[in-house]
Parts: sequence; C-alpha cells; structure tokens
Amino acid sequence: MSTHASNTRSESTANPSAQLDVLGDDCARTILVATSDGPKTAKELTERTDSSSATVYRRINNLLESDLLAECVRFDDDGSHTTAYEATVDLLQVRIAADGIDVAVSDGEE
Repeated sequence: MSTHASNTRSESTANPSAQLDVLGDDCARTILVATSDGPKTAKELTERTDSSSATVYRRINNLLESDLLAECVRFDDDGSHTTAYEATVDLLQVRIAADGIDVAVSDGEE
C-alpha cells in the first residue's frame, strides 16, 4: 500500500512554555516519536501508546496547539483517505538565561 500525505499546517503561533509542558507527558512524547517517520492515524497512535483513544486525541490536540504536530490527509492507492498526524519538529533546543527560557524548534529542513 502506497500513501501520500498532504500537510494542512498553518503558520506557527506556538508558545515555548506550552511546548515544554506538552513534552512532559509520556503519551505525547510517544506520539511525537511515532509520527517522526511519517504520518500516523489516531488509531495507529492509540495502538502504539497503549492509551485510550480519548487520551490520544487529547495529546494530539495539545501537540497540534503547540505546533509540534501537523494534521494531514493520507491518500491511499485505492483513493480512500484518512486524517493522519505528522511530527513537525526534528530538533528542539532549550536555552535558559537570565532573561528567561527560550525554546527553538527546527524541522530539519534549514
């Protein structure tokens, strides 16, 4: 089965504090790792995390709001399609200084 993904991500409005908060959750980190090698459906992520589908959807929403995950449409060869999610970050750097904490994310394409 061959799939193609169409990304529907909008411009980043992420709050660095929210990004750190969401990464404090084991389920969210598992989702981010699972989606780093390509789009996964919520069902696939539920199986991967051993969490309830409600928990997975809450973590997906948190990751989407933090711009660490993007929603896309996955098209299969037979013409069917489904919503899938893909990590938008390959590298996250945290800088702690006298003026506060700064979070820098990179998608690896720079």
